[in-house]
Amino acid sequence: MTTPAKDHVYVGMDSGTRQYEISPQLVQHYADAIHDHNPWYVGSSPFGGPVAPALIRHSEMYVDRRWYLPYIYGNLHARQEWELFSPIKVGERVSTHSVVTDRYEKRGRLYVVCEVLILSADGRLCARSRTHQSFLREEATTGVVVDKSREKAAGRRFEVGQGKTLETLAPIEKEVDLDMCMAFSGPGKNYHTDREEAIKLGFPEVVVQGMMSICFISELLTRRFGEGWYCGGKMNVNLVNVLWGGEKVSSHGVIKEIASEGSRQRAQLEVWCQKADGTVITVGSASAVVNS
Repeated sequence: MTTPAKDHVYVGMDSGTRQYEISPQLVQHYADAIHDHNPWYVGSSPFGGPVAPALIRHSEMYVDRRWYLPYIYGNLHARQEWELFSPIKVGERVSTHSVVTDRYEKRGRLYVVCEVLILSADGRLCARSRTHQSFLREEATTGVVVDKSREKAAGRRFEVGQGKTLETLAPIEKEVDLDMCMAFSGPGKNYHTDREEAIKLGFPEVVVQGMMSICFISELLTRRFGEGWYCGGKMNVNLVNVLWGGEKVSSHGVIKEIASEGSRQRAQLEVWCQKADGTVITVGSASAVVNS
């Protein structure tokens, strides 16, 4: 008889502080992993030299997983929030601090929220992220948790880009092959890089890491808003369907409103990623400062 795993995860739980140098090699690895080769990453930018991608520490919350619940079978990245305050220049050192900020239950699953603060060496706040991870209520070790047919159900279809639109952003298309999965979520074998590992956790194929589609949306917003995304950008999206390894995906955004924010203006957007057949995998809202 196995001893039940204990749940020691609580709001306020510290998941560690770490330090990093945002080196040219780290930035190049990010650019190669998701095929985002913005010239700002290696040359001049509005910030006085090369600048790191806005989500350069996209998966920092997963470095230390003390905040995970004990049963990881069938766990899924469910929702992601980002707030951007200040760019990180290539060559800078940053520190990160992770803490559990919420726990809740929804539709029969348990959720834990891990917040990460990213600060520069001189103490300025660069970014804040909140990751909502969902877990099964009861322990399971066999069976498919999410299969490929689920996304065809009526409740998994989402209407996007409807209603009044001020501007439609030029979409970005990608094909997420297994090499991209390994570069983004490797180098080890896990359910984001290896089919056998995915099956062990209740999935029929490699599950593309949810943060990858969020990085695609960040690339989309960087192209359109530049400084206005790096300095004041916000994103709040739900991961509603699984992107499987080898599938094609495109990121989209539409500006719904532009409102005053003191002496500046802020664009409010609907953003999403969808597969080639129109299946929406990530959907939500974002905003960025509009440069005059």
